[in-house]
Amino acid sequence: MPDHYTGGWHYGDAVSDPRPAGDPRWPRAADWLAAGPPPGRAPDLAVLGVPTFATSISPTGAHKTPQAIRRALARYSTWCASRHVDVGSLAAWDAGDVDDPDAEVEGEFRTRARAHTAAAKARLVVALGGDNSLTYPVCAGAFGDRLTSAGLVTLDAHHDIRDGRSNGSPVRNLLDAGLDPHRVVQVGIADWANSKSYADEAAARGITVIGRSDVATRGIDECLSEALAIAGAGDNPVYVDLDLDVCDRSVAPACPASLPGGLSADEVMRAAFLAGLDRRVRAVDIAEVDATRDAPDERTVRLAALCLLEVAAGLALRP
Repeated sequence: MPDHYTGGWHYGDAVSDPRPAGDPRWPRAADWLAAGPPPGRAPDLAVLGVPTFATSISPTGAHKTPQAIRRALARYSTWCASRHVDVGSLAAWDAGDVDDPDAEVEGEFRTRARAHTAAAKARLVVALGGDNSLTYPVCAGAFGDRLTSAGLVTLDAHHDIRDGRSNGSPVRNLLDAGLDPHRVVQVGIADWANSKSYADEAAARGITVIGRSDVATRGIDECLSEALAIAGAGDNPVYVDLDLDVCDRSVAPACPASLPGGLSADEVMRAAFLAGLDRRVRAVDIAEVDATRDAPDERTVRLAALCLLEVAAGLALRP
């Protein structure tokens, strides 16, 4: 099949293209992000790729994912029908990818510096991982001296308080850097995915845990509202980590640690929207997708791209 798309992203399969070539009435989300802010206008949304993978506990090709998400955006429009909002109204800035973010000293420095710059220029930063080790340097860089008063909400099957430096340690690293554990809320923690020792430590430190069963019983809206209220108490800034291994494995097969019984695609997309909608949220990451291990229909990468658009929709509708 010839490639009928001329906007810079290659499909190869014209049958999967939802829009006729060159249709000006069907703007693609990929084109919106690539276009950058209009002249003289500060960006509303900064998108930064952080292709971490080298310290992952499980072998991963997550460093391929930021570019895969950008390509997947070409499959989507900028219009959210259910919320009557077009994210094309936002000035988006693609800040590119951090070079070699896994380098222990230089890579962390580069990531923190790029996150700091993005947060200074835009109302909201979305970092595209990469494995979950991106959370520490992006959060530390985005908040800088405000880290000690900031809050963290994770949507994750795991506590991520392991010792050392890996995709299992970002929450511990942030706590060691001064983040108040009483402002940390972990949503979607799964059964059979954590040890009793780490669960006991999370409780002893004062971390609030809203487990997968709580989300199933109470609903994602109520759970996110509680999480953001705790993390953002006193109107302080909040970082939201969307680790897509919180999702059911059927919708996130490219997440090495996803389990059966996790959040649905609808629940995690709703969480992404609510994060974008809350004015206290200054940065979000989307992590733990290995684009090289996705299903043939690219369902995990497409879900990650939709989470980015849901965050943007929330931002566009902020009061």
